[in-house]
Amino acid sequence: MKYPIGIQSFDQIIEEGYVYVDKTDIIHRLVNEGKIYFFSRPRRFGKSLLVSTLKNYFLGRKELFKGLAINSLESEWTVYPVFHLDFNGSNFIEKGVLEKRLHTYVKDWESEYGIVSDTELLDLGGRFLKVLSTAHKLTGQRAVVLIDEYDKPLLDVLDVDKNLEECNRNILKAFYSVFKAADEHLRFVLLTGVTKFSQVSVFSGFNQPKDISLDARYEALCGITQKEIDSCFTDAISEMAEEYNYSFEEMRAQLKRQYDGYHFSKRMTDIYNPFSLLNALDSKDLEDYWFRSGTPTYLIRLLNHFNENVNELTGKYYSPAEFIDYKADVERPLPMIFQSGYLTIKDYDMDFNTFLLDFPNNEVKNGFLTMATSSYLKPEEETEGWIRSVVVAMRKGDVKTLQTMFTSFLASIPYTIRRKEDERERERYFQYTFYLIMRLISVYTVHIEKVQSQGRVDCIIETPGYVYIFEFKLDGSADEALLQIEEKGYAREYESDSRVIYKIGASFSSETGTIEDWKVIANN
Repeated sequence: MKYPIGIQSFDQIIEEGYVYVDKTDIIHRLVNEGKIYFFSRPRRFGKSLLVSTLKNYFLGRKELFKGLAINSLESEWTVYPVFHLDFNGSNFIEKGVLEKRLHTYVKDWESEYGIVSDTELLDLGGRFLKVLSTAHKLTGQRAVVLIDEYDKPLLDVLDVDKNLEECNRNILKAFYSVFKAADEHLRFVLLTGVTKFSQVSVFSGFNQPKDISLDARYEALCGITQKEIDSCFTDAISEMAEEYNYSFEEMRAQLKRQYDGYHFSKRMTDIYNPFSLLNALDSKDLEDYWFRSGTPTYLIRLLNHFNENVNELTGKYYSPAEFIDYKADVERPLPMIFQSGYLTIKDYDMDFNTFLLDFPNNEVKNGFLTMATSSYLKPEEETEGWIRSVVVAMRKGDVKTLQTMFTSFLASIPYTIRRKEDERERERYFQYTFYLIMRLISVYTVHIEKVQSQGRVDCIIETPGYVYIFEFKLDGSADEALLQIEEKGYAREYESDSRVIYKIGASFSSETGTIEDWKVIANN
């Protein structure tokens, strides 16, 4: 099986025999039930392949769709004039790059249709309108416009250059306003992107496109469903299971935990990240492919501005207006975090029309928290190496090394980062620091602030041979923490457990910024 890693051209995938998960029945519905659409998905989720598939469909290339669902649904295979704009591949942080990119597109189309435009009288939008009307007149068919990553000229400069952001926004607004004047010349328009943050201001010049990003009919338009995996990739999963010495079901479950978990409608259909899944099946290795392919710089910049902690964002219900419908900015980045794919819908409350947001899977959770740790704490110690050392210590039951590792990591955090004058903010800082550190050790089962009958334990980490029960105090004592573990009976549910139970009381010092006191009681 040939996997189309990094290939976004539909015709190349078909002609060269790469595996293609058939989405053409959904595409047929899309092109026949509406006209102007907006579609948001995270990066590397297959948006460019979708655009390429639509382009070949509207060019009437029937031979490419042989054996696919659309072949039995489509009877006409009309050839339309197609105008494809792709904003990938350019860096828009320099003034003038966007205008040059649009000018090149329009100039090439004018040449294709034999148009001579007076650039003194017509702006880019006016010239594009002339192209669309001419194409309609010459071919007898209305035009198709496909815009891939429409928002990149804005994301590149977000929080970097406000003047250039506003300049690019106005250029795009003027260009997209053509669609209103060109309505009679248009058959189909699709704009794809990561975020909807600028939709209102950018698209105000023409009728709002229909946003199908969370439409149940199109939730599987990009990405791979469990049903599609079970019909297309069972042999590949079996081969991967042999590499890991797992059963088929164990391998399937590992892939699900690592790459599944996205939901794009109230129907809650599980969607796998296609980039990570195909890479894993191809290399037969469970790695963080999507996250390591490059975290958007705009997201890191937003997190540096953000006053809330990640643990205060996740696991909460939100109304659509809070993460979908309003213009995101550096002060309220929740829509950006959601639309970028770092949070997804995990539940829907019909009574209140609210959505539960959380990390989609292990790959995203681990990568995002590592990034958040580096961004928030700025430790001098290298995070990944520290995590490996902690995991090894926990595997061995080496609580002495564990104390050393925690102390050294906390000590490596710059004083300027941890210093909080307000008592409530000091408490909040240490709670978040503790949350980030414990979440990083997610190779094991980790319970943060686990609710029990007698109270809420700070943290429990379970390994195959050991159970670690942590209670932390800020400017308190380890004895106080251990006393709380005993009085609240935090270890009671593990009384019949065959593993060694470690009760660990530790105190943070707001003065030194690290562990001041650490005591352990072991129940063998």
